[in-house]
Amino acid sequence: MTNFSEITPDILTYAKLCESSGAIDPELYTTYDVKRGLRDINGQGVLAGLTEISEIDAFKIVDGKKVPCEGKLFYRGINVEDIVKGFLKDDRFGFEEVTYLLLFGQLPDRQQLADFSERLGGYRSLPTSFVRDIILKAPSPDMMNTLARSILTLYAYDDRADDISIPNVLRQCLQLISLVPILSVYGYQAYSHYHDGNSLFIHVPQQNLSTAESILQLLRPDSKYTKLEARILDLALILHMEHGGGNNSTFTNHVVTSSGTDTYSAMAASLGSLKGPRHGGANIKVVRMFEDMKQVVKDWKDEDEVSAYLSALLNKEAFDHAGLIYGMGHAVYSLSDPRANILKAFVEKLSKEKGREDEYQLYAAVARLAPEVIAKERRIYKGVSANVDFYSGFVYSMLDLPTELFTPIFAVGRMVGWSAHRIEELVNNGKIIRPAYRAVHETVPYLPIDER
Repeated sequence: MTNFSEITPDILTYAKLCESSGAIDPELYTTYDVKRGLRDINGQGVLAGLTEISEIDAFKIVDGKKVPCEGKLFYRGINVEDIVKGFLKDDRFGFEEVTYLLLFGQLPDRQQLADFSERLGGYRSLPTSFVRDIILKAPSPDMMNTLARSILTLYAYDDRADDISIPNVLRQCLQLISLVPILSVYGYQAYSHYHDGNSLFIHVPQQNLSTAESILQLLRPDSKYTKLEARILDLALILHMEHGGGNNSTFTNHVVTSSGTDTYSAMAASLGSLKGPRHGGANIKVVRMFEDMKQVVKDWKDEDEVSAYLSALLNKEAFDHAGLIYGMGHAVYSLSDPRANILKAFVEKLSKEKGREDEYQLYAAVARLAPEVIAKERRIYKGVSANVDFYSGFVYSMLDLPTELFTPIFAVGRMVGWSAHRIEELVNNGKIIRPAYRAVHETVPYLPIDER
C-alpha cells in the first residue's frame, strides 16, 4: 500500500492527461461571450439573483455611463458607516446589533437587543464531551478544516438536523453564529498544544460577553484584553459580516441551499470556499508580504525605496513572485473600499497602543503609493485602492491573533451573512441553481478497445 499522501509516477502521468484534455482555448470564452468568474471586464458580476440583505455601491450613472465613485456598503439599506457611528457613539459593541439587523431586517430597540444578546450568549455551549471527542482528536494544521469538520459533526448531535423549516434553520444558524468563535479558538488551542507543544488552554465561554470579548477571553491564556482591543475586533467582525451576496462563499451558500440540503452542509460548503486564498486567506498574504517588505526595504520612510519594492512585486521580482500587491484592488470597488476606510482610523489608534506606529506608517505609505505604481505598470479598467484585507491582517497581528485564526475570524463574521442568505433563499423557495456550461469539444466516434 502506498503512502496516503504520496504522488506516485502513474499519478503524474494521469495528471498530464488531465491537463492536456482539460485545457480550453482562451479565445473561445470571447467567442461565446462567457464572462469568466461571472464578471465583466469592469468587475461587475452577472446578475444571478435578488436580495434585500446588503448592497454594494461602487459606481454612479453620469450621462448614461457608469462612472466609479467612492465605495459604499449598505446593510438592509442602511449605510454601514452610519451603523458603526451609531453604536460607537453610544459606547456599545455592535456585533449582536448588526446580526439582528441582517437576520431580521430592522435595528433592535434596547430590550430586543438585550434579549437577542442573551439568546446568543445562551448558545455558547457545545454538546457534552464534544471538545474531548471531536476537537482534541486529530487536530488539523488548518483551522478552516477543523472548523468545517466540527460543524459537519454537529449534524450528528442535532435531532432535527434535516428540518429546513424557517424556525429550525434560524435556531441552527443562531447556534452556529455563537459556536463558530468557540470552535475556532478551541481548534487552534488543540493544534498549538499537540503540534507546537504549547500549554493547552480551554477556557469556559462566558455568556454575558460580546462576541468579540468572548473570542479574546477564550484565546488569551489569562483571558485579559483591553477595551480598544475588543472594540476593534468587534468592528472587524461587523465589516466582514456581509458583502452583497455575490461573493464566492455566500453565492456557494445560495447554490447549496437551493438543493434543499441541511444547514450544517451548507455552512461547511461556504467554509470550503472561504478557505481559498483568493477569498478568505487574502489578509494572510498581506501580512506575509509586509513581513518581506520590512526585511527588504531598509528605510520605511523612503517613498522611492517603497515604490521600488512595489514595482518589483508587480514585475514578479519580490516576495512570492506572483506579480501582485496583496490588499490592493477589489473585484467590485474602485476608488475606495468603505470597510478599509472605516477600519483605518482604528488601526492607527491600536498601533499607538501597541507601539507599532512605524509599521502603521508603512501601511499608510503603501496604501498611498501602490495605486500610482500599479497605474504605471499595468493597464487598469477601474480605480485601485486598499481593500479591507489590507488592514485586517495588521489588526489581527496587533491583537496577537495567530495567523492560523485569521480566516476563521473572517468566518465568525461572515457566518451571519451566510445565515441571512440561507434563510432568504429558503423563504423565497427558489429553483435549484443550475447555470449552463457550453460544450466545445467536437463530436468523435467511439473506438473499440482493440482499435485504440
